[in-house]
Amino acid sequence: MGIGRTLLLGFVAGVTILLGLPVGRLRRPAPTLRAVLNATAVGVLLFLVWDVLSHAWEPMDSALGAVHDGTGGIGPVLGLGGLFVVGLAVGLGSLVVYERWMARNAAVRPAGGGTGPAADVSGDPGRPPVAAPTGRVASAPAEGLGTATLAPSRATTAAPMAATPAAVGEHLSSWSPARRLALLIAIGIGLHNFAEGLAIGQSAGRGEVGLATLLVIGFALHNGTEGFGITAPLAGDVDADGNRRRPSWAFLLTLGLIGGGPTFVGTALGHGFTSEPVSVLFLTLAAGSILYVVTQLLGVAAKAKRADLLAIGLLIGLVAGFATDAIVTAAGA
Repeated sequence: MGIGRTLLLGFVAGVTILLGLPVGRLRRPAPTLRAVLNATAVGVLLFLVWDVLSHAWEPMDSALGAVHDGTGGIGPVLGLGGLFVVGLAVGLGSLVVYERWMARNAAVRPAGGGTGPAADVSGDPGRPPVAAPTGRVASAPAEGLGTATLAPSRATTAAPMAATPAAVGEHLSSWSPARRLALLIAIGIGLHNFAEGLAIGQSAGRGEVGLATLLVIGFALHNGTEGFGITAPLAGDVDADGNRRRPSWAFLLTLGLIGGGPTFVGTALGHGFTSEPVSVLFLTLAAGSILYVVTQLLGVAAKAKRADLLAIGLLIGLVAGFATDAIVTAAGA
């Protein structure tokens, strides 16, 4: 199959993640619905942890079988095992570091000077408030005057500065916890979808058109549930006064690009490149990051104190995950 048709398959498989994103725009979901949505997201993500770890372990299983049969050495086992552990450790540890970095930025942010009270000037209630400019600057003391006067600000706007890691950290720290959690979920799912894209690209590159097409159908359905998992935390995003913070469509589409875009990238790379170690690394990175996110979502579920809704949502999410995976398995993946 040519690269053009292969990329089209990768696009179709990845774009369906957008189907679940409108959940984040619900105006005023009831507390019961929010609890079910959160629990369902946990169910979907728990399935993904099982899915990615089982696929990441397959090369290790084959290498161990070769050692047992006397057809292979211990080297591949040690190499793949090392990648397995490193991927899990980096996937979990990087998000721990990220959260601590966000906490530090959030702690020092109020100490910054030169801004007025917080105000929402974006026109988007789902967007975090930004500091409102005072509109006045101190003018230089006139001759004979001992104090400075305040004059309206005109051409004193600072020139745009290039984004730095510190500036990005300050911006992200202004997000609500629900937004940051949605971003973490999108990153974890994106790593997982990159590995899915590799599978599609490799099948198409070998000329297995039927298998590649069926894989796209299965992964497309699968990614639809993942989009729901990304935005489920946003359904409960409220401010200190209990008002709903609705994310903008641009924000949701960005999350969709982070989560679904790697499917397209993986498809492009997989068409001409095959590597078991790379697949193992990305799958375990995804598993580690998704595991961390699951612990955060379970913390949210614990605050609701509704074990019945948690069980219902978990069941829905797990059934949805295994049902879509059954389609992929039936395709021969």
